[in-house]
Amino acid sequence: MPSKGYAHARKMAARPKNKRGGNPTQEDGLSCKEPGSMSALYPEYFERLAVLNYSPRSMISRRKELIFFLIWCEERDLLYPKQITKTILEAYQRYLYHYRKSNDKPLSYRSKYLRTGSVKAFFKWLCKQNYLPWNPASELEMPRPEIRLPQTVFSAHEVEQILNVPDINDPLGIRDRAIIELFYSTGIRRSEMVNLCVEDLNRECYVLSIRQGKGKKDRTVPVGKRALHWLNLYLDSVRDKLTLSQHQRSLFLTGYGEPFNPDVLSRMVTRYINKADIGKSASCHAFRHTCATLMLENGADIRFVQQLLGHADISATQIYTQVSIKQLQKVHAETHPADQQPPQSKLNP
Repeated sequence: MPSKGYAHARKMAARPKNKRGGNPTQEDGLSCKEPGSMSALYPEYFERLAVLNYSPRSMISRRKELIFFLIWCEERDLLYPKQITKTILEAYQRYLYHYRKSNDKPLSYRSKYLRTGSVKAFFKWLCKQNYLPWNPASELEMPRPEIRLPQTVFSAHEVEQILNVPDINDPLGIRDRAIIELFYSTGIRRSEMVNLCVEDLNRECYVLSIRQGKGKKDRTVPVGKRALHWLNLYLDSVRDKLTLSQHQRSLFLTGYGEPFNPDVLSRMVTRYINKADIGKSASCHAFRHTCATLMLENGADIRFVQQLLGHADISATQIYTQVSIKQLQKVHAETHPADQQPPQSKLNP
């Protein structure tokens, strides 16, 4: 087997830490740290969330959304909890409505919902800790929900085109093929993929254990035969040559011999999708959408798909029944009165 992948991996592993990819940690950007100010109190709030066993991923998201609000407050000299009123919070909501990102697009419903929700949760905590006598956010209305279908779903043929892109003559191409096959076979989330350990895969039973997935919930999912074939090839002939330490238990390793950064994984998958030239731009999550949609189209019970994806509420899974249009097309063709009449080939005078 050619070793160009390993040579590249060794070159990458020798690169200093500060020269590697990934997203560097950033300061919060807040200037006021006076005792009793919101900027001084919010670390205590997140310490409480950690005590309550909130996941690190959830806390990172909440921290980002709350800091957005705190910076907005500092720009208006609103530094202390008692300065905040319901009127001010409603003004913040209007700001979110008119806010435009660097690409001149408005915030999505989800972004506005998360940013408003983080503020409401923070002020609820401030009241519980007696930093405020009343909660100005208690009656703040949340944005109305939207029901949006997945933006990108691949056909089975398009998935095959993507899977054929990695160079399987290159060991790193075998690794990448195994990753995409596993995304497609199991529909797991990107965060779940990067957290997989070697012992989470049971090769004899064709199952994968997801440890502490979304909501800190464990689940077990089946792995298809083809995906397992590529996983076996990766584990038997590639992974040991990437690892730099016997103590490293992550299933998939980068050229640095380390677990994948989620954003690095996304960029890798996106690159393969773009190279497949199928006219669609997407990333890891598109394989989750595709897995669920194609299984439903082929007759899978929605409860099994819910269990596979790890959805707490079946309403999250039901979205895919709207994407899975083939069954609806079949029923429409069999039952709609207009389709029961032969088409008229001539116009009446």
